[in-house]
Amino acid sequence: MLSVVNRFKLGGMTSFVLVILTLMIRAAPAAEIAVAAIPGGLVLALSQAQDGDRLVLAPGIHAGPIIIAHAIDLSGMPGAVIKGDGKGTVVTIDAPDVTVQGITVTGSGLTLATQDSGIFVTPNGDRAVVEHNHIDDNLIGIYLSGPNDAVVRDNDVTGRQDLRVNERGNGIQLWNTPGSQVIGNRVSQGRDGIFVTTSRENLFADNVFRNVRFAIHYMYTNYSEIRGNRSYDNTVGYALMYSDHLRVTDNLSSGDQQHGIMLNYANASEFIGNAVENGGAKCVFIYNSNKNDFRGNRFEGCDIGVHFTAGSERNVIVDNAFVGNRTQVKYVGTRWLEWSENGRGNYWSDNAAFDLDGNGIADRPYRPNDMLDQVVWAHPSARLLISSPAFQILKWAQSRFPALHPGGVVDSAPLMTPPDPSIFHGEIQHAG
Repeated sequence: MLSVVNRFKLGGMTSFVLVILTLMIRAAPAAEIAVAAIPGGLVLALSQAQDGDRLVLAPGIHAGPIIIAHAIDLSGMPGAVIKGDGKGTVVTIDAPDVTVQGITVTGSGLTLATQDSGIFVTPNGDRAVVEHNHIDDNLIGIYLSGPNDAVVRDNDVTGRQDLRVNERGNGIQLWNTPGSQVIGNRVSQGRDGIFVTTSRENLFADNVFRNVRFAIHYMYTNYSEIRGNRSYDNTVGYALMYSDHLRVTDNLSSGDQQHGIMLNYANASEFIGNAVENGGAKCVFIYNSNKNDFRGNRFEGCDIGVHFTAGSERNVIVDNAFVGNRTQVKYVGTRWLEWSENGRGNYWSDNAAFDLDGNGIADRPYRPNDMLDQVVWAHPSARLLISSPAFQILKWAQSRFPALHPGGVVDSAPLMTPPDPSIFHGEIQHAG
């Protein structure tokens, strides 16, 4: 302390007192600060807060926008609301190790170009935790823009219902946020439930999506996991584009209108234990996607079980169940694709097969698409002739002379009963 006194001797007693007060403040333990719902109260409390402080918002409306620039815990009592002024972002997290929890956040701006959000986490917001909040009527709900290892957990995110879908923001949006996790949230009424681009090593688990365009939408995001999510009555369940090395397990798509799972230039990924039920156009659409592994999935009640394009190579589709789809497989190509491995194929509900040796494998291969299917896909009006004698003769001829097939999918070891998805869980854990 003598060095401090000597340094400020010429400045008089006032300088000495200021230095002592500064040292006392910095040495003080973290404080818990009650913030009343009064005009300017939250902004003033944030300006005085120090790292480690806990600010507790009283019930009522606290005016935003606010910027959190210290490593604090911002919590709300029941009924605490941070309300923006309809411009820009309501809550900006611009410091590491911030927690925002138990608060209703509403009132962002409506400009997509400026990424107006309920809660926006900047690249300075490493390890931010956003949990147990209600994020209502904002353009973008929660946006992780560049932080590492952030967590978005157990929030209710509801978008702007007064906007058309293409005018809305996403419920939860991520950009370049390695290691971040989105877990156990409920998202509705946005454009996409979760939209992620240019990121890696993310986990999206146990979220529920309703009334959005895409439940989960991936772009240029690699080495990540999608696990245990639920998509109900959306346009598309899981749209995975230009992304590699994904692990997609135990997710549900129920009542989604176009695709349950859609792959577009998605490669080297695992799809295990997922279910698509009561779907619309296609349970699964695989477009120019390579080296993917589908096992233990159930695709049920779609117009097309799997639409598989000729630009997709070296995919393994084994031990899945195709149940009650109007067309099990749509593949237009001249190559043969074998959908069995090591003596096991898939279960096909429309395969009237025998198993005389009782080993659980049908005695004859199954071909879910043939030459006549390809004619109908190329010329839809030909459906009028499906029940004609000419079509029936051609089908009989193909069954007797397989060389008449122009190529397509063949399952040389079709299963007699649907596989149990749980048998693959050990493989997933081992791979992780």
